[in-house]
Amino acid sequence: MAKSPAKQRGLTVQVRAVAGRSIKSREWLQRQLNDPYVQAAQKAGWRSRAAFKLIQLDEKFHLLKPGLRVVDLGAAPGGWMQVAAAKGCRVVGLDLLEIDPVPGTLILQGDFQDEAVERAVLDAMAGPADLVLSDMAPNTTGHGPTDHLRIMGLAEIALDFAERVLEPGGAFAAKVFQGGSEAAMLVRLRARFATVKHAKPAASRKDSSELYVVATGFRG
Repeated sequence: MAKSPAKQRGLTVQVRAVAGRSIKSREWLQRQLNDPYVQAAQKAGWRSRAAFKLIQLDEKFHLLKPGLRVVDLGAAPGGWMQVAAAKGCRVVGLDLLEIDPVPGTLILQGDFQDEAVERAVLDAMAGPADLVLSDMAPNTTGHGPTDHLRIMGLAEIALDFAERVLEPGGAFAAKVFQGGSEAAMLVRLRARFATVKHAKPAASRKDSSELYVVATGFRG
C-alpha cells in the first residue's frame, strides 16, 4: 500500500537567500518545496495540494457520488473540480479568475452573487445542485481576528448561494477559520440542514487555523 503524503520522508530542501527575495517569500518557497502534499499533488496530476483536502473530506463524509450535480465556488486553479470529476460527478466550476479547462467539467467565469451567473449555473446543471463546495479564502493580513471575519464573510455568501441552488437533501462544504464569531452561521446551518459537522483534513497544515464545515440533508 502506498504511503500517505503525510507519512513520506525525504531530504529537506533549503532555499538560499537571494537578493530581492524577501524572508517571507523564501520561507513560503521552502515550505512548498518540502511539503509532501505539494509533491504528491504534482506526481498525481492534481492542480494543487488542496485536492487532498477534498479527497479526505469525501473519505470522511462520502460527499461525492457518480451523477451528483456539484458546484465549486472559487474553483481556481481547479483541483477540487478534478477530484469531483474523477468521482463521476457533473461539475460546474465558478470563479472570477480564468481557469484552464478541466476534462469532464464546465467552467464559468463570473461572480456567483450575480443573478445572471447564478442562472447560468442552474442552466448548466439543468436543475438544482446536490452539493455546493467552497474552498475560498481571502488574502490574509496576518491579523487573526480580521482574517477570521473575512473568511467567515466568504463562507456566509457561499451559504447564501447554496440555499438558493441546492436540491432538498443536498449538502454544503466550506472552508472556515477557527475563531469565535461563527456561532450565528452555525445556528443558520443547523436550521437549514439535518447534520452539521466540522473537520480538519490531514492535508490542512498544522499551523493553519482553517477548518471545514460540512452540512448535509438540506431542508429546502
